[in-house]
Amino acid sequence: MKSIYKSLILLPVLAAVLAGCSKDEPFSTASETDEPHILDPTFPDKDNGQIVANINRDTNFKMTVTVTPSQSTEVAWFIDDEQVATGTTIDIPLLAGSYRMKVTATTTAGKSTYREGIINVATLEGDPWATTVSFERIIAPGSTAHLYGDNLQKVKSLRIGSTDIPAVTYNSADGSLTYTVPASLENGTSRLVLIDAAGIEYGANTVTVSSSPLITSGADRMTSGSKCVLTGINMNQISKLTLDGKELAMSDRSDSEITVTCPALDDGEYRLVGTAGQGAVQFFINGAITEEATVTVSSEQTLWSGHHYVSWDLPDGDPNKTFNLIPADVFASMKPGSIMSIHYSVEPSAEYHQLRTTTGWWSDLPGTSVIEFQEGGVKEVVMSAAVLAAIAEQQGFLCVGHGYYVDLVTLR
Repeated sequence: MKSIYKSLILLPVLAAVLAGCSKDEPFSTASETDEPHILDPTFPDKDNGQIVANINRDTNFKMTVTVTPSQSTEVAWFIDDEQVATGTTIDIPLLAGSYRMKVTATTTAGKSTYREGIINVATLEGDPWATTVSFERIIAPGSTAHLYGDNLQKVKSLRIGSTDIPAVTYNSADGSLTYTVPASLENGTSRLVLIDAAGIEYGANTVTVSSSPLITSGADRMTSGSKCVLTGINMNQISKLTLDGKELAMSDRSDSEITVTCPALDDGEYRLVGTAGQGAVQFFINGAITEEATVTVSSEQTLWSGHHYVSWDLPDGDPNKTFNLIPADVFASMKPGSIMSIHYSVEPSAEYHQLRTTTGWWSDLPGTSVIEFQEGGVKEVVMSAAVLAAIAEQQGFLCVGHGYYVDLVTLR
């Protein structure tokens, strides 16, 4: 009987305790010494976060978080590492592009937690927009740079970070923009803004400014004992390049390219590194920047090496309408059954990329056809007796097509 009586006395006390847990203020009775938590919304713990918003540029980014302990926790919001708001709710406009978002919850005792996410803001129909085609968003101070995208004819000026670029040139042939990178720009990644004639601003993601030499093409394959052309930005700053520990001879230097001579090496893969002043030469490989490259060295005979653009859209007489730089006597000395390898890379601004191998009369070589591609590669041509006869009878050999560069032609 006594135990029943004691239980009846405790019931009102328990009810009072439960009533103190408010749904509106979760864990409000927790102290500032407790660990903070972001209860809602939930973000998975992963590198760079998940996509937390897909919105149009005419819609604000809005979000509310629930944190605990609610009465002693401060909330801060960051976009691309810059604090843009405080409090449990954010409501801000963003230009088109992709943004890194971070929300932190910090107690008055200094204990903190955070969540990260990605905000994607889409353009509206008719907006100017710059895509990312290749390495054109890595730019050097004082250099000429390009942008590719949609509706760029509406763009009259640019802004990178806080630096205005008042003059741009629209290229109607390929729909691209050309501009001069201000020499005053500091190294780092900054937001790119497109501005039309009325002063309306449009987002276009980011560009990375680099004063360091960056090799963007030519460092993937070399011919043993032969010259090779490397292209990129700030190339004049390169002081030394070594392949397999052997220093490469350098010649014909400019800000955008340099010619090197590959030492006599057995066929295989070798490590290429370089120095520039007190720093390292960088390489753009598969969309990422590294400080070394893996070079495939081959003992194939080099017939031609360079960086020759090809487009059959150009007028007759333009040297880049075709590739015709291998003399006829080279083919006259070839043995039937030899294999000619044509190494090519894409022109990022071109709408399509096609390559054909023909005679001087634009007749397809026997056993060959047009190829289409989206990235660089190698086209092999078996130099059969029929192919060599066609080249001899129809005024030589051509590479034709559109939207690519011939970088190297070898024979084995």
